[in-house]
Amino acid sequence: MNFSIRSYQQELLDAEHIPYNDLAQNLRELDVINRLLGGHAITIKGISSLTKNLNQPITILDLGSGGGDTLRAIARWARKVNKKLNLIGVDLKPECIDFARKESADFPEISFIQSDYRAIDASQLQPDIIISSLFCHHLQQQQIVELLQWMNENGKMGFVINDLHRHPLAYHSIHLLTMLFSKSYLVKNDAKLSVARGFKLSEWKELLKKAGISNANISWEWAFRHLITVRTHGF
Repeated sequence: MNFSIRSYQQELLDAEHIPYNDLAQNLRELDVINRLLGGHAITIKGISSLTKNLNQPITILDLGSGGGDTLRAIARWARKVNKKLNLIGVDLKPECIDFARKESADFPEISFIQSDYRAIDASQLQPDIIISSLFCHHLQQQQIVELLQWMNENGKMGFVINDLHRHPLAYHSIHLLTMLFSKSYLVKNDAKLSVARGFKLSEWKELLKKAGISNANISWEWAFRHLITVRTHGF
C-alpha cells in the first residue's frame, strides 16, 4: 500500500443492488465505529463552533447521510444543550434512506431525501449549515472540488467536513479491528479501503484552493480524521 497517494479502488458500498440486510448490517456497524472512535463527536465539534452563542432554530443538511447515524447523534446532542435543529439527510441510495427513516423514527426533527445532492433545490431547504461526514473519500478529486463549492455557496452560516486521514497506522488498526469484530463483509473490505481513499492535510489545502475557499479552518482529530470548518457569508 502506497500511502503517499489516494487509492481509487471502488468500495463495495458504492456498488448498486446491495442486499438490504447486508447494507443494514454495514450501517449499524459504521454507527458503532463512529460512536466508539469519536467520529460523531468530531462533526458535532464543528457544528458547535459555528453555532456558538446562537439560540435560534437552525437547519442542518447532511450530504451522503447513509444510515442517518450522524444526524441522530447531532439530535441527541442538541436535545442535551437545548438547541432547536431541523435536520435533513440526503443520500443517493434508496435502501439507505429506508434504513435511516426506520432508525430515526424517534427523532421527529430528522427527515430524509433520496437524491443526488446536486439535484436538490437548496433555496427551498434554506440550510444554515451543511455537513459531510465520511462522504468525500467516496468521490474523485474534481467531484470534491464541486462539492466544496456547492457547500460554500448554499450553507448560509457555513459548512463542516469530517473525513479520514490517510495514514498507515489508521489503515492497519481499522483492518485488525474489523477482522476481529465485524460481522459485515462490507465493513471488513471497505473500512481499510476508506482510509486508503482518505486525505492528507496538504491535499485538503489544495482541494480548498481549487474550490476558491481561503478561510477554512482545518484541524487533525483523534482516530485519524480531519475536521474542516468554514464560516460563510459574513457569519
